[in-house]
Amino acid sequence: MAAGYFAGDPRTSRERMLAGDLYVADDPQSARIAARAVALTHAYHRASVDGPPAAARAILARLLGSLGEDAVVRPPLYVDYGEHLHIGARTFVNYHLTALDVAPIHIGADCQLGPNVQLLTATHPIEPQQRRDKLESARPITIADNVWLAGGVIVCPGVTIGENSVVGAGAVVTRDIPPDVLAVGNPARVLRQI
Repeated sequence: MAAGYFAGDPRTSRERMLAGDLYVADDPQSARIAARAVALTHAYHRASVDGPPAAARAILARLLGSLGEDAVVRPPLYVDYGEHLHIGARTFVNYHLTALDVAPIHIGADCQLGPNVQLLTATHPIEPQQRRDKLESARPITIADNVWLAGGVIVCPGVTIGENSVVGAGAVVTRDIPPDVLAVGNPARVLRQI
């Protein structure tokens, strides 16, 4: 039973989640925020199709933790909470971004994210019983300014990608990428300096 893991810890599951500790996704406040995110992403998709661009952008700004000036996010967009996703100025996000923003995700200014990029902060224990007991945690993702993530890139929990770097299509980024490099592959490895 998961409750035994938290004996003597007075925090809620949400408080443990926000601290980056193990938690169980059973917190009513988190459930309300996640439901709000689903409603706002749906409204954003509809407004992008049916409404003026300013109306869609206003919905997106309500959904996200922050949205930089002239940033563009093409729908559909999928998030856990939305409020932990921060997108910098002039960044372009192509179709089908999945941002599991259990922990903060910071995308810098002037970035380019190709279609079907996945930014995954959520993680689960390796130990089988802990997974059976529904424990999980999350680690933040940081993408510095002027990074290009090509189509289908997957960024794993806790990764930082340095300024000006490029990650090739389909790469799976399991560890930090330094600034000013081209990285490719699964797992992603630095191919060369830029």
